[in-house]
Amino acid sequence: MAEERIYVVEGMTCAHCERSVAEEVSEVPGVLDVQADHATGRVVVRGLEVDQAAVRAAVAEAGYAVA
Repeated sequence: MAEERIYVVEGMTCAHCERSVAEEVSEVPGVLDVQADHATGRVVVRGLEVDQAAVRAAVAEAGYAVA
């Protein structure tokens, strides 16, 4: 069964930011779906046995930071 985790990401200010974060996080093994919202700073990640450190690294690769 897929699990869902919510991360708060600092620095997202527009739809482009959302896409950048979602694209990077979607490449993490086990991730099935990513939804980023710059208005709330929330990134919802759904997947199977997703490595949280890998998600944080993907967010950093996109140029942002998990709060």
